[in-house]
Amino acid sequence: MSPQRTATVTIAPLRRSDIPRCVELERELFPGDDPWSSAAFHAELDQPGNHYVGAYLPDGQLVGYAGLAVVGRPPEVEAEVHTLAVDPAWQRAGVGRTLLRALLTRADEVHAPVYLEVRTDNDPAISLYQAHGFDRVGLRRRYYQPSGADAYTMARPARITESHRD
Repeated sequence: MSPQRTATVTIAPLRRSDIPRCVELERELFPGDDPWSSAAFHAELDQPGNHYVGAYLPDGQLVGYAGLAVVGRPPEVEAEVHTLAVDPAWQRAGVGRTLLRALLTRADEVHAPVYLEVRTDNDPAISLYQAHGFDRVGLRRRYYQPSGADAYTMARPARITESHRD
């Protein structure tokens, strides 16, 4: 069954019980690179300051996940998107956009600029990030291994509210 134009998902904290599904998606989505292992997901969930969320269908099926690291303390706080992945059957249905917005909401709560790396050949992801205020600020040659694919570094400035400026 293919998804409708827009998926109805619930965003909630990623659960340890979701890690096997995350590993499965990693292997499917990133076969030419170094997909995250179960241990990598456990380490990310254990790290203080990390914010990991899942996108769940009404039946509870995990169809995407995303993670953000928030480091430092104001005014030197910053955030980095560590991962954002969507089941191929649910891509282009709004799931990635919904996950990204959940991460950006967390970054905005602490008034952090946000950084990420994205494959230079991943035009849909680049467009998504640009639509959410990210600009290319660098190029990392051979960033992804073992494929050797290049990555753009992208950044979005901190969202500062009037009340935060005082």
